[in-house]
Amino acid sequence: MALESNSSVGLPLREYLHSTFSAAHNAGDAHAMHTPVLVLNASYEPINVCAARRAIVLVLKGVAMAEEENGHYLHAARFALRVPSVIRLLEYRRIPHQTRALSRKNILLRDRNTCQYCATVLPSSELTLDHVVPRSRGGASTWENLVTCCHPCNRHKGNQYPSEARMKLMREPRSFNLHTSRHIMRMIGRSDAKWRKYLFY
Repeated sequence: MALESNSSVGLPLREYLHSTFSAAHNAGDAHAMHTPVLVLNASYEPINVCAARRAIVLVLKGVAMAEEENGHYLHAARFALRVPSVIRLLEYRRIPHQTRALSRKNILLRDRNTCQYCATVLPSSELTLDHVVPRSRGGASTWENLVTCCHPCNRHKGNQYPSEARMKLMREPRSFNLHTSRHIMRMIGRSDAKWRKYLFY
């Protein structure tokens, strides 16, 4: 990731990052901060996807380096940053072969921000989580019983089983494991040609 012009090399990192992201927001580049970035281990193994904002922080902290750029810039008063498309960690991180933490963010990521009843793709702010077997009827908060759901479908289903509400799941919910992560990376990577050489091998 290149930093152009004489910028603010002398600024403390925290102040530098704050000025960068504030300027980007004021310049209307906020959308660019949320574009997906592929994260590679030091061995070039794909291990995660993060937002461009997080990727820039990792690069500026010296934790990672940009392998590919997406052609966009974040413009600030005295400098411009190239937005990375792929970054690589400088130190190898051991990735345990286990499921991710159960959280709203990871459920939405697993389901690709898609309502599992009506197949509508929505921003995270317009989605909720649904217990397939309602909690009031013994349903647990587990990977296998939680799905991404839009608000209209959530209201329609209410305190019912899907079959009672005449609703059908797109797919059976499963835990978010390494295989699921790789599949999601490939799905996202189809829209970014620069990811392909790291994912399709």
